Amino acid sequence: MIERVTLHVLDSDSARRAQLARLAFAAGHHAEIYAHADELLGHAPAGGLVLAQDEPVGEGITSLVSAMMRAGQWLPIIAIAEAPTIDAVVAAIKAGALDYLTMPDQIAPLNEAVARSARQADAQRQQRARAAEARQRISRLSMREREVLDRLAEGFSNKAIARDLEISPRTVEIHRMKMMGKLGARHAAEAVRLRIEASGPGDIAA
Repeated sequence: MIERVTLHVLDSDSARRAQLARLAFAAGHHAEIYAHADELLGHAPAGGLVLAQDEPVGEGITSLVSAMMRAGQWLPIIAIAEAPTIDAVVAAIKAGALDYLTMPDQIAPLNEAVARSARQADAQRQQRARAAEARQRISRLSMREREVLDRLAEGFSNKAIARDLEISPRTVEIHRMKMMGKLGARHAAEAVRLRIEASGPGDIAA
């Protein structure tokens, strides 16, 4: 018995959306449909898998992952294309997609991909969600505060940061204090952890 999963179908083509939704329902899943990434991210679903058309082929999934990270949201993705290329599959998987399907017209390939992806989804969702939240916090920093954080993550002392940025140690302390406040970090190690988490798998949209 296949476990029922909510599949968020993301495709700008209405005929393909309808085809995928019908297939999802026939396979025993629930389907929600979206024409654009903004609709999906605006809806902010709490769970499920995204069936996303990779359009343009080789670029669409990377763009979707970047949009998710900027929005501070993450859902696991199964990429789909009518004629996927090897380069497109590699790009999508490196970006974070869990699987890549040729546009399915049978239940079995869809259910196999959903089952595989569902097993990996929880761990990846937690990792990506942490990365997205960290990116959102870091986006609040000024350029100078970000420079201080980057050097702190490289193990620089305040004096070394001051020399590298050609500013006074006191100015470094001020930027560091503001940076910690914006990040909500209680100590330097927590700020560095956020910087590392913000890189996320594959360092997408850094």
